[in-house]
This record gives sequence, structure tokens and C-alpha cells, in this order.
Amino acid sequence: MRPRRAGKPGRLRGAGRRAGPQRPSGTRHRGGSGPRLRSATGQSTGDGRPGPAGGGWERKLAHGLNFLRRRLTGEYEVDEFGFDRELTDQVLLSLLRPVYEKYFRVEVRGIENIPADGGALVVANHSGVLPLDGLMLQVAVHDHHPARRHLRLLAADLVFMLPVVNELARKAGHTLACAEDAQALLERGEVVGVMPEGFKGLGKPFAQRYKLQRFGRGGFVSTALRAGVPIVPCSVVGAEEIYPMIGNARTVARLLGLPYFPITPTFPLLGPLGAVPLPTKWTIQFGEPIPTDGYSSEAADDPMLMFNLTDQVRETIQHTLYELLVQRRSVFL
Repeated sequence: MRPRRAGKPGRLRGAGRRAGPQRPSGTRHRGGSGPRLRSATGQSTGDGRPGPAGGGWERKLAHGLNFLRRRLTGEYEVDEFGFDRELTDQVLLSLLRPVYEKYFRVEVRGIENIPADGGALVVANHSGVLPLDGLMLQVAVHDHHPARRHLRLLAADLVFMLPVVNELARKAGHTLACAEDAQALLERGEVVGVMPEGFKGLGKPFAQRYKLQRFGRGGFVSTALRAGVPIVPCSVVGAEEIYPMIGNARTVARLLGLPYFPITPTFPLLGPLGAVPLPTKWTIQFGEPIPTDGYSSEAADDPMLMFNLTDQVRETIQHTLYELLVQRRSVFL
């Protein structure tokens, strides 16, 4: 299989992209295990044997030991993009859930606008210095959607150049923000998440909070049109204030190869302690889907249509952000 090509960080692009980090090719079936069976308790054993029928700590212990055995023996599966569904469900989302529920106290609205099956492209605003908003979106879609769907986020090249982060991102279902990967996932019926502002939104000054940055050339619209899937606008309020960015040390950023080096009221003044985000109250609202299956196959090459749909999505998100800001009582409550 030929390698995927990565576009400029934070954007979907068409032809002419420079080569980026390669994703794993082919679907890997480790250990040659067959289809997983579920016990009467609803727990997957992964080896075709019935799961524990009892309740309480015995069942949890047995389930945990089964999980560890499968990890040690390699009897688990990842898809061709490196997504490890079992590890994501059992470990990664479990680690994020307390932050989501207890620390940021996320309120989710409009989750029913994400279809129960089939592909969909979720387009959201991006903010907060560190991409915690993307991780919280993953938890929101999985935990609140009736079908427990997984959000496959499109990430910038930088994510896949960082040790440890690269492997974790792959296992959590993230992939490169390029048109080929996005279209492949959408055509397979996945829910794909993109934040078109990229680093411009993530690292913008605190004075420009909740003011959407440019959405690029509409690559995400073209991808949705080619796949014939709906576009679901998503607005996130609360992430802007977790790290109020009052300055940018550009020289340090260039030396470290980073798009920006944030200066906040607590970082770098307080060192590692300054990296702890403020406990703001979040609201995530999914808007009504914008259908694309009614357009012809040539529509994805129409620049005027790209511009109009991109502007429609951007204006919907911006208007919803303003509405949510008017409604909220406090940054922290």
C-alpha cells in the first residue's frame, strides 16, 4: 500500500502535499485471534470463552486479567490506521473521563445531530494552547452518543513527530490531517473530527478568544462532498480560558521547532505547576448537520461552492459560540 501524504499542519489539502509521517499499512490481526464473543454479562473475552458471570470485584478482576493477558500475548486488533479500539475503551478514555466529568464538568448538547451510523464529519473550533478540546470531544461523542461512536480526529504532522505522543495518538484513533486519510475513514462509515483553524486557533492570544481564525481553503468541505457525508458544526466553550495566553516567545518556539511558545499568567513562571489547566466549565454543542449527498460528483471541484459551504460552517460555529457565551453564568460555574 502506498504511503499517505500529509498536508500543512492543521489543514486538509488537495494534491501537491509534501510527504509526511507514514501510518501503519494494512490491518494487523495480532495473535491470529478470531471474532470476539461476548458473554451474558456483555463483556468481551477476546478468546471466545465466556466471561465471568458473577458481579462485583471478582468480575472486574477477571476482566482486568483477561485484558492484561491479551495485551501481553498480542491477542488484540488494530486497524490499518493503528486504532486500538480495546485500549482506547478500556484505558485511554478511562483516564480522560475524570478530567471530562469532574474537572471541566463538560455539558453536551445536540449529540443526536451525529448520525447513528454511517460517516459524518464533525467540524469544531480549536483553542486552549494545548489540544485538550480534541480529547474532550472524543469522550463526549463516545460517552453521550447512543451508539457509543468513536470520533477519529485528524491531527497535525507535529503530533506524529513526538515520541510517545505519536504512538498514543495512533492507538486512540487519530490520523494525519490529509484528504486521503479523511476520505478513507468517512467512506468506511466513521465519525471524523477536524479543527480547520489548526495552530492559528490553538495558539491565538487570549484577547482574541472565541474569535474564529481562518478555515483554510475548505479542504474539509471537499472531502465531505467526495464521501457524501453530512458536516456537523461543533462549538466548544470553556477551552479558551484553560491557559490564558498573554504572550508568545517566538524565539524559543523557533529553537524548539514549535509553532508557538505560550506565556500565561502561570507558565513558565511556576514551572511544571503552570502547565496545570484552569478548571473552567465547558459546553460542547453539536449543530444541525449540513447534508452533502445531494450534490453532484463534480461539486467537490467547484471553488465557489467550497467557499460558500466553508463560510456557512464557520458562521454557524461562530454564531453558536456567541450564543453560548451569552448564556453562560461564569467561566468556572
